[in-house]
Amino acid sequence: MKPSVPKGTRDFLPSQVAKRKYIFGVIEQVFQKYGYVAIETPTMENLSTLTGKYGEEGDKLLFKVLNNGDYLKKADAEALAEKNSSKLTSSISKRGLRYDLTVPFARYVVMHQNDLYFPFKRYQIQPVWRADRPQKGRYNEFYQCDADVVGSDSLLYEAELVQIFNEAYGLLNVDAQVKVNNRKILFGLAEVIGATDKFMDITIAIDKLDKIGWEGVKKDLQGRDLNEEQLTRVGEILAVKTIEELEPLMQTSATALAGIQEIKTVQEFLEGKDFADFSFDITLARGLNYYTGCILEVAPPKEVQIGSIGGGGRYDDLTGVFGLKDVSGVGISFGFARIYDVMEELNLFPETLVQDVQVLVTYMDSAYQKFAFDCVSRLRKKGVRADVYPSAAKFQKQMKYANKRGITQVIIIGQEEFDSKVLSIKNLESGDQKKLGLDEIIQDLLFI
Repeated sequence: MKPSVPKGTRDFLPSQVAKRKYIFGVIEQVFQKYGYVAIETPTMENLSTLTGKYGEEGDKLLFKVLNNGDYLKKADAEALAEKNSSKLTSSISKRGLRYDLTVPFARYVVMHQNDLYFPFKRYQIQPVWRADRPQKGRYNEFYQCDADVVGSDSLLYEAELVQIFNEAYGLLNVDAQVKVNNRKILFGLAEVIGATDKFMDITIAIDKLDKIGWEGVKKDLQGRDLNEEQLTRVGEILAVKTIEELEPLMQTSATALAGIQEIKTVQEFLEGKDFADFSFDITLARGLNYYTGCILEVAPPKEVQIGSIGGGGRYDDLTGVFGLKDVSGVGISFGFARIYDVMEELNLFPETLVQDVQVLVTYMDSAYQKFAFDCVSRLRKKGVRADVYPSAAKFQKQMKYANKRGITQVIIIGQEEFDSKVLSIKNLESGDQKKLGLDEIIQDLLFI
């Protein structure tokens, strides 16, 4: 059998894992700095928890988990005979892999409300799964790094989350652009063209604008029964670049004006702060159903052809579907897999990133094996990352092993070193070799 992994998933080499941990560490450090605490939720959720929260398109991308045991025993016989998969699903699958971290978080808040304080600020770094078509920057299994606040409708938190985006991307040296819009403005757009019943249709179409362009969006909206006058009006509004230009066009919609004021308030909080790039974008839609207020998205550096590398927004009553009404929340998510790809493509990882041990202990004869093991044990006890070759193989084989692991410092134990307990240590990059006692080697390595 030829080994393989499922499409849309990846293995990671040790050097790649080190880079991934670096990104996780930077983001987690920023989350903690802003007062967010870590939680975790299960890989699987009940399908009833997940369905209906992500819109029509999102529901199609849920990975379903078959019921335990003989899952066909209780299957809907009629649906099975008709080969009706959507009708059959409810009888053979009760669980699904989480699509994101936000909906499980809303469920978590409701279940643990008596153990939490509000506003509750949490971060979560865990994998999610989406049954999307794999392509560059889009995977079936990937990590999200989320920060959310529930229990307050203060726009201060929108501003704080923008700061978190800005600080984290700055520390990663990723030249990202944070864009903002408001779902109230998008609802107002539907209002001013007389199509509030098609708000979600319009939002879903606008969300595809960066992929299919205005002509593609226009064709999509025509298929959703918008007339030419309405389409012309939508095009005019989507061409607006600033809040100041937009406001006169939305005077007939109190909802849109409320959304405009919310963005102005966020901008006031951030006024005078140091931001690489933060701007209003009327075309930003964020297709998920649960967003109700400000929405955020992070565009990658212009030289990289990849989708957004972060996003989020305000959701006023996501916990309501689980029985806890009127609890507002707002959150963001870092697109971890895409951030990794961007940093790899632009060579943004630190050159000094630790990937392996500092020193490898080698020996030329099996008689020195225990001494070599004693040496590596002492190195580790003093805090040096060290390893020992498992056998007295040929010298070249041991050096080749060190090179392949990227280990630059090698201790060599031969007869002379064994007798004198003064060890040879070689730098494989420079070729320099010297003899030192183990305590001296430890001091040198601790300061590398």
